[in-house]
Amino acid sequence: MKNVSVYNGKGIRVDKISVHSIVKLITSELNLYVKSLEFNFISSTTIIEVNKNYLKHNYSTDIITFDYSDEKNILDGEIFISIQDAVENSKKYRVSSDNELLRLIIHGILHLIGFDDTTDAKRKKMKIAENDLVGKFQKFSKGLLIKQ
Repeated sequence: MKNVSVYNGKGIRVDKISVHSIVKLITSELNLYVKSLEFNFISSTTIIEVNKNYLKHNYSTDIITFDYSDEKNILDGEIFISIQDAVENSKKYRVSSDNELLRLIIHGILHLIGFDDTTDAKRKKMKIAENDLVGKFQKFSKGLLIKQ
Protein backbone atom coordinates (compact mmCIF):
# COMPACT_ATOMS: atom_id res chain seq x y z
CA MET A 1 0.00 0.00 0.00
CA LYS A 2 1.27 3.41 -0.97
CA ASN A 3 2.52 5.63 1.86
CA VAL A 4 2.90 2.69 4.27
CA SER A 5 6.38 1.58 5.32
CA VAL A 6 7.19 -1.58 7.25
CA TYR A 7 10.53 -2.08 8.95
CA ASN A 8 11.71 -5.23 10.67
CA GLY A 9 14.34 -4.94 13.39
CA LYS A 10 17.33 -7.24 13.48
CA GLY A 11 16.24 -10.87 13.69
CA ILE A 12 12.54 -10.02 13.29
CA ARG A 13 10.50 -11.12 10.31
CA VAL A 14 7.00 -9.79 9.88
CA ASP A 15 5.41 -10.31 6.46
CA LYS A 16 5.35 -6.85 4.92
CA ILE A 17 2.81 -7.72 2.22
CA SER A 18 0.38 -8.94 4.91
CA VAL A 19 0.83 -5.71 6.89
CA HIS A 20 0.08 -3.66 3.76
CA SER A 21 -3.03 -5.78 3.03
CA ILE A 22 -4.32 -5.46 6.58
CA VAL A 23 -3.77 -1.69 6.63
CA LYS A 24 -5.63 -1.40 3.33
CA LEU A 25 -8.58 -3.35 4.75
CA ILE A 26 -8.69 -1.29 7.95
CA THR A 27 -8.38 2.08 6.21
CA SER A 28 -11.08 1.09 3.74
CA GLU A 29 -13.37 -0.07 6.55
CA LEU A 30 -12.86 3.13 8.55
CA ASN A 31 -12.71 5.48 5.53
CA LEU A 32 -9.19 6.72 6.32
CA TYR A 33 -6.55 8.32 4.12
CA VAL A 34 -2.91 7.38 4.64
CA LYS A 35 -0.57 10.35 4.34
CA SER A 36 2.38 8.50 5.88
CA LEU A 37 2.30 5.46 8.13
CA GLU A 38 5.37 3.66 9.39
CA PHE A 39 5.36 0.33 11.22
CA ASN A 40 8.49 -0.65 13.13
CA PHE A 41 8.57 -4.23 14.38
CA ILE A 42 11.33 -4.23 16.97
CA SER A 43 12.80 -5.99 19.98
CA SER A 44 11.79 -5.30 23.57
CA THR A 45 15.26 -3.81 24.12
CA THR A 46 14.66 -1.31 21.34
CA ILE A 47 11.17 -0.39 22.50
CA ILE A 48 12.55 0.27 25.99
CA GLU A 49 14.94 2.78 24.40
CA VAL A 50 12.09 4.44 22.46
CA ASN A 51 10.03 4.52 25.64
CA LYS A 52 12.88 6.08 27.64
CA ASN A 53 13.88 8.61 25.00
CA TYR A 54 10.44 9.88 24.03
CA LEU A 55 8.06 9.07 26.87
CA LYS A 56 10.46 9.00 29.84
CA HIS A 57 9.35 5.47 30.84
CA ASN A 58 11.97 2.85 31.65
CA TYR A 59 10.12 -0.34 30.74
CA SER A 60 9.07 -2.49 27.82
CA THR A 61 5.62 -2.25 26.30
CA ASP A 62 3.94 -3.93 23.37
CA ILE A 63 3.20 -0.78 21.34
CA ILE A 64 4.06 2.90 21.13
CA THR A 65 2.26 5.18 18.68
CA PHE A 66 3.29 8.65 17.54
CA ASP A 67 0.58 10.70 15.82
CA TYR A 68 1.69 13.54 13.54
CA SER A 69 -1.70 14.42 12.04
CA ASP A 70 -4.13 17.10 13.14
CA GLU A 71 -7.00 15.36 11.35
CA LYS A 72 -8.51 12.14 12.65
CA ASN A 73 -9.34 10.65 9.23
CA ILE A 74 -5.79 11.19 7.93
CA LEU A 75 -3.13 8.77 9.14
CA ASP A 76 0.28 10.31 9.60
CA GLY A 77 2.34 8.57 12.24
CA GLU A 78 4.72 5.92 13.44
CA ILE A 79 3.86 2.70 15.23
CA PHE A 80 6.48 0.73 17.14
CA ILE A 81 5.57 -2.85 18.06
CA SER A 82 7.70 -5.05 20.29
CA ILE A 83 7.63 -8.57 18.90
CA GLN A 84 8.77 -10.13 22.19
CA ASP A 85 5.99 -8.38 24.11
CA ALA A 86 3.45 -9.34 21.44
CA VAL A 87 4.47 -13.01 21.63
CA GLU A 88 4.34 -12.94 25.45
CA ASN A 89 0.85 -11.38 25.30
CA SER A 90 -0.31 -13.98 22.80
CA LYS A 91 0.61 -16.69 25.30
CA LYS A 92 -0.96 -14.78 28.19
CA TYR A 93 -4.25 -14.26 26.32
CA ARG A 94 -4.12 -17.67 24.58
CA VAL A 95 -4.25 -16.36 21.03
CA SER A 96 -1.88 -16.87 18.12
CA SER A 97 1.05 -14.49 17.70
CA ASP A 98 -0.46 -13.52 14.32
CA ASN A 99 -3.72 -12.58 16.05
CA GLU A 100 -1.88 -10.51 18.64
CA LEU A 101 0.09 -8.66 15.94
CA LEU A 102 -3.15 -7.91 14.11
CA ARG A 103 -4.62 -6.56 17.36
CA LEU A 104 -1.58 -4.31 17.86
CA ILE A 105 -1.70 -2.99 14.28
CA ILE A 106 -5.38 -2.16 14.82
CA HIS A 107 -4.66 -0.69 18.26
CA GLY A 108 -2.03 1.64 16.80
CA ILE A 109 -4.32 2.80 14.00
CA LEU A 110 -7.12 3.44 16.49
CA HIS A 111 -4.76 5.65 18.50
CA LEU A 112 -3.99 7.58 15.32
CA ILE A 113 -7.68 8.34 14.78
CA GLY A 114 -8.25 9.60 18.29
CA PHE A 115 -8.97 6.56 20.44
CA ASP A 116 -7.41 6.69 23.87
CA ASP A 117 -6.87 4.11 26.60
CA THR A 118 -5.93 6.35 29.53
CA THR A 119 -9.13 5.79 31.52
CA ASP A 120 -11.33 2.74 32.08
CA ALA A 121 -14.19 4.24 30.05
CA LYS A 122 -11.95 5.19 27.12
CA ARG A 123 -10.16 1.83 27.29
CA LYS A 124 -13.51 0.00 27.12
CA LYS A 125 -14.63 2.05 24.09
CA MET A 126 -11.32 1.39 22.35
CA LYS A 127 -11.43 -2.34 23.15
CA ILE A 128 -14.90 -2.64 21.60
CA ALA A 129 -13.69 -1.04 18.35
CA GLU A 130 -10.51 -3.15 18.45
CA ASN A 131 -12.42 -6.41 18.98
CA ASP A 132 -14.82 -5.56 16.15
CA LEU A 133 -11.95 -5.01 13.70
CA VAL A 134 -10.00 -8.06 14.90
CA GLY A 135 -13.14 -10.15 14.30
CA LYS A 136 -13.53 -8.78 10.77
CA PHE A 137 -9.90 -9.18 9.71
CA GLN A 138 -8.54 -12.09 11.75
CA LYS A 139 -8.56 -14.40 8.74
CA PHE A 140 -6.08 -12.09 7.00
CA SER A 141 -3.50 -12.27 9.81
CA LYS A 142 -2.33 -15.85 9.22
CA GLY A 143 1.40 -15.86 8.51
CA LEU A 144 1.94 -12.30 9.72
CA LEU A 145 4.85 -13.31 11.96
CA ILE A 146 7.31 -15.38 9.98
CA LYS A 147 8.68 -18.05 12.30
CA GLN A 148 12.45 -18.14 12.59
